[in-house]
Amino acid sequence: MDVRVAQTAGFCFGVERAVDMVYDQIHKHREEKSTKIYTFGPIIHNAEVVKDLEDKGVIVVHSEEELSHLTDGIVIIRSHGVQQSIYNMLEQQGLTIIDATCPFVRKIHKIVQEQEEKGYKIVIIGDSNHPEVQGILGWVQSGGTVVKTREDAENLTISLDKKICVVTQTTFNYNKFKELVEIIAKKGYDIHVLNTICNATKERQEEAQEIAEQVDAMIVIGDKHSSNTQKLYEICQKACKSTYYIQTLDDMIHELPQLVSMETVGITAGASTPNTIIEEVQKHVRDIF
Repeated sequence: MDVRVAQTAGFCFGVERAVDMVYDQIHKHREEKSTKIYTFGPIIHNAEVVKDLEDKGVIVVHSEEELSHLTDGIVIIRSHGVQQSIYNMLEQQGLTIIDATCPFVRKIHKIVQEQEEKGYKIVIIGDSNHPEVQGILGWVQSGGTVVKTREDAENLTISLDKKICVVTQTTFNYNKFKELVEIIAKKGYDIHVLNTICNATKERQEEAQEIAEQVDAMIVIGDKHSSNTQKLYEICQKACKSTYYIQTLDDMIHELPQLVSMETVGITAGASTPNTIIEEVQKHVRDIF
C-alpha cells in the first residue's frame, strides 16, 4: 500500500504557541502548589492535549460566570481568542493574564475595531457558535453580523446605504469564503473585503484536496470539535468518497475492514492534532498493510 502523509498535517503556529505557553506556565509554577493555572475554555480543540494538561493540574473554566468567581491565579486565554469584555473582567479581578490568542486572530480583533471606527458595518464569515467568531464579535461595539451559509449571505439584512467590511474566521473553507463574498458583493454594497483566513489553513486545505484526489481512501485526523478539521473532512470527502474522520488510533482500528482493499491511502490532520497521533496512525497503516 502507498501511504501519503500531508506535509502540512498537525499543529499550526498558533496552536503550537498556545500549547507551549501553557506547558511553560506549568513548568514555572511546578513547585508552587498554591498557584492555580486556568484556561478559559479548552486551550485548543483537542481532547487528548486538554486531558494531558488537566492531568498536570490545569483547570478549564467553561463559562464567564465561572470565570467571574475566580479570586486568584493565572488565566490563560485560549488560542481562539476572547471578547474585549473578558480582558476587562480579568483585570478588574486582579488575575494574572497570559494571552495565548493566535496572532492571526488578534489581527482580526484590531481590524474590526479599526474598520468600525471608519464607519463600516462588520460582517464575519464563519460559524457563530465557534469561540473564535464569538471572540471577534466581542470587539465590535455596534454588533457584527455572522454569515455561514449561502442562505445567510442571500438574506443579509444590512441596509444597502451602509458600507460593510467583510472578514472571515481563520479556519474557514477558502472556496466557500469566496462564494459567500461573491453573493454579498452582488447586492451592491460599498464593500471592503479582507481575507483573514490564515495561510496555514489555506495551504492545508489545498494539500488535503490534492492528496484526496489521488488516493483510494483518505484519513482525516482531528478532534470532533475542531472547526479546521471539519473543513478538511468536507474538502476531502468531496474529492474522495472513502474519507474517514478519526480522532485517535483507537478510532482507526474500526475503519480497517474498509481500508483492506485500498492501494493508496492519504493522511492529513487538523491544526490541533499532535504529531504523536499522526505518527501512530501512519505507522499502524504501514504496518498492517
